[in-house]
Amino acid sequence: MDSPSVVLVTDIELRPLVALAAIAEEGSFARAAARIGYAQSTVSQQIAALERAVGGAVFERPGGPRPVRLTPLGALVLDRGRELLAKAEALADAVERFHAGAGRIDIGTFQSVSNVILPSLVRRLRDEHPGCDIRLSEEEPEQPRLGDLDLLFYDGRLDGETEHRKLLDDPYLLVATAGSFPDGPVGLRQLDGVPMVAWPLTCDQPWMEQAVTRAGVRPRIVFRSAVNDTLLSMVRAGMGSAVLPWLALRGAAIPDDGLRVHALRPALPPREVYLHWRAGAARSPLAGRAVEIVVEIAAALAPEAARAGDLPGSREWRAPAGDGPAGNGNRPPDRALRP
Repeated sequence: MDSPSVVLVTDIELRPLVALAAIAEEGSFARAAARIGYAQSTVSQQIAALERAVGGAVFERPGGPRPVRLTPLGALVLDRGRELLAKAEALADAVERFHAGAGRIDIGTFQSVSNVILPSLVRRLRDEHPGCDIRLSEEEPEQPRLGDLDLLFYDGRLDGETEHRKLLDDPYLLVATAGSFPDGPVGLRQLDGVPMVAWPLTCDQPWMEQAVTRAGVRPRIVFRSAVNDTLLSMVRAGMGSAVLPWLALRGAAIPDDGLRVHALRPALPPREVYLHWRAGAARSPLAGRAVEIVVEIAAALAPEAARAGDLPGSREWRAPAGDGPAGNGNRPPDRALRP
């Protein structure tokens, strides 16, 4: 025989609980029926079904004009039933907000995307969906995984059951102090033996350094850091020059402090920035809207990135006003240098 708790879970529906609460508050089946928009006979049937489910009467029915009263069992069912009704209402509200674009979204990102793309994305999502819950995590592992993330930015394509959208070709540029190199594009061979500060050998960095080595150039790496601002500080201090992606420079908001940004000749293969999500998974409306916004932001950035990769000469670097609008073995190791 089922225990009472099992009977309650499996046999009690919400509509009889709504009727129970209305009758208790109105003191009358008729008034409760009018309040919740049911026929009185329907309310009576719902209470009868509830009494069968809980195994006893929930109301004392004195008859005549006197109001009905809850039995001790009815009071217990009403007390716990109100908790269920509140949870059901919260569930309905959450589902409605989900379909309207609210809810939670978890996004994995990396440094330069966090500085340039995410501010616009977060602001627009909050403007459109004030109740949304945006969770961001910034990591740059060698083998990133989507895990529980809804979206993941990474500078390459991921293995496994993922879908992706390429956002941007992010050209590599040389950053140096004024006077370190002549005006104009800098030939890769001019970096041979030159002191350089650089990223650790993670993400796209190994591919970039291999491209430099295949060109017969061996810079002298004197310092590595995974923080773009730290690398730029070391360039300012005269520790060495740096080859960094355009997106990292645009997000750094470099002031007019004498740094120069040079195009490289031949140009190195650009870093490729992707947005990933789980293959075949139904995205929430919020995540779907986030993808649309990111694509719009990247499309606005792309012409600027392309121009930066073809700089006609060195220039003092200023990040543009405002904030403007994820790789492993999938990247071929023999990407050709561009003339």
